[in-house]
Amino acid sequence: MSTKIRTQLIALGPEKLADALLAMADNYDEAAALVARLVATPDEKVKRFKAKLAGLKRSRRFIDWREGGSFARDLAGLLTDLEEGVEDGKVGVELVARFFECDRAVFERCDDSNGMVGDVFRHDASKLFVRFAAACPDKKWLTELLVKLFGGNDYGARDCLLESAAMFLPEENLRGLAEQFWQLAEKEKDEYQRRSWYRGVEELAAQLGDAPLFEKARLAAWGEPGTAACLDIAEVYLKTGEAQTALAWIKRDKEPGAFMADKRDQLLQAIYTELGESEKVTEIAWKRFRSHRSVAGLDELLAVIGQEQRETVIAGQAREIMAAKGFSASDAKFLLLSGCLDQAENYLLQSVEQLNGDFYDSLLPLAQAMEKEARHLAASMLYRALLDSILRRAQTKTYPYGVRYLKKLDALAPAISNWQRFTGHEIYKKELKLAHGRKHSFWGKYDK
Repeated sequence: MSTKIRTQLIALGPEKLADALLAMADNYDEAAALVARLVATPDEKVKRFKAKLAGLKRSRRFIDWREGGSFARDLAGLLTDLEEGVEDGKVGVELVARFFECDRAVFERCDDSNGMVGDVFRHDASKLFVRFAAACPDKKWLTELLVKLFGGNDYGARDCLLESAAMFLPEENLRGLAEQFWQLAEKEKDEYQRRSWYRGVEELAAQLGDAPLFEKARLAAWGEPGTAACLDIAEVYLKTGEAQTALAWIKRDKEPGAFMADKRDQLLQAIYTELGESEKVTEIAWKRFRSHRSVAGLDELLAVIGQEQRETVIAGQAREIMAAKGFSASDAKFLLLSGCLDQAENYLLQSVEQLNGDFYDSLLPLAQAMEKEARHLAASMLYRALLDSILRRAQTKTYPYGVRYLKKLDALAPAISNWQRFTGHEIYKKELKLAHGRKHSFWGKYDK
């Protein structure tokens, strides 16, 4: 909300604002909860937190995906009560821990397809836990609490607690916690929970900068390392300054391929930079750029080969793109954003038969850009592809977009004097009616 509106609301005075809030509270549950929170004392907020938490555990009503947002806001409101009602770090940690212990009661009766409920645990609750934990002087008790919480981490909602452990536990306690996790993993019979304990060791090892411990935990959990394991272990070694060991782990990957290829190349580039092997750094930088051309990728490449190469690189890439077989929307975008407007237009026009309007997320911005730059023919071909896709799929909910594209074509047509090898607008429109004349819903919307 703008500063101007805030100033206007303040000018209304407290009585008008209070009356407005009360009126909203009479009609909306969320507004009523906000009013109750605003006027409650700290003790009342804590009592309400405990009462609602108990209600969460008892409730059996299923929350479908349409109610997910409202349910998530209710959960976040509980945490706000706690944040405003508790000052003691240890008390706060204990109460947030109770919230995490409700994860089963929450997720078993909730369709969290949109992830909003999970975000309350991963972000809001985690942030509050860290804040209270940092103010809690009893680190031994904190460590024991984390062991308890992680032992019941069936839904992964408690992973976030370990991710920030270094923010509230000193190194001695982090190592002690990792040792406890290791011992529990060795005793654990359930494979899922055993791997969960080892995953906890990995997280703590990464924060400790203990690459050998990270490696040991990953291998203990999964045995023979695959691509992901080799790269993850290499990454930790690289962060601890052991570039040669990191390189050895990347080379240990028996099946390097498309899977995680960008992460592999990114690590290799960082490793060779650390080792001072400039030729290999340049080779990989070019490989990463060519695999997906973008302005951001160009900046990364130029950081390696020198900013003075910008124009040369852009010109060379434009030639490569124009000569390549097949159409790439990302290449067209690169030409456009790097200032190669003529090449972008020609690239689109030579690729018209390969334009697939189903991929509207990539084609629509190109169409709008071409229209803005007065490249009317190229814009028309893109809008045609989008329109053809909508009519072919015959989903009435998308017809308003199709009508919009056809009206765009109507508006662009008078500005095009040379249609080159393409059918003119009037003929295209007649062919469109012949092919899709029975789609009365579409044409009805268009005629309006």
